[in-house]
Amino acid sequence: MSANARRSTTRRTAALLLGAALVTLSATACNSTGGSSVSTEAKQTTAAAGSDAAKPAGGAPDAAAPAGGKPADAAKAPAKVGDTIALKGNDPADTADVTLVKVVDNPDGADEYTHPADGKRFVAVQFRIKASGKKAYSDAPGNSAKVVDAQGQAFGTTIADTKAGPSFQVPANIAPGETALGFVTFEVPKDAKLDKAQFGLDSGFAPQTGQWKLG
Repeated sequence: MSANARRSTTRRTAALLLGAALVTLSATACNSTGGSSVSTEAKQTTAAAGSDAAKPAGGAPDAAAPAGGKPADAAKAPAKVGDTIALKGNDPADTADVTLVKVVDNPDGADEYTHPADGKRFVAVQFRIKASGKKAYSDAPGNSAKVVDAQGQAFGTTIADTKAGPSFQVPANIAPGETALGFVTFEVPKDAKLDKAQFGLDSGFAPQTGQWKLG
């Protein structure tokens, strides 16, 4: 690895570790409930809301409803690639709409020096983050994401850029109402069958985690 590449990796590693330490202290101070939850419900789109509004009034049965009388979407399908989940941080003013945009399996490293370890492969996941609350989003998205395989084994991110596309800047600073788009990279066993992706605010220490079904 070249000297420039080593310096870049060292700076990014230091930024990630510092961000995680600061968020851990913040989470300890702000989260007094001690509760946590995993959200698998996708945020309703404008088109879906319009469809609901167009349903017949006056209690008329929906033709798509099953014989039992319950709506067809009573058991909502879990969020999937392309869906957005509304997430909350430890501070009530810290919220974000997070979209899992795409998953690129086994991309090449961004340069000749970047390769997964023997027996491993890269997986790049692209997220879009919108700061939906009153506070700006300022965090390291790589600290916030995980992927989980079919056996329940979770994998955190690795510090590597791939040809899938640009990674998030560290830290990612997003003004209220604005968005940022970027990839985070995972290094997983070659034979791992990934089943879910997760993302939590405050470097993953927020009480709520979003979860998307893969595949």
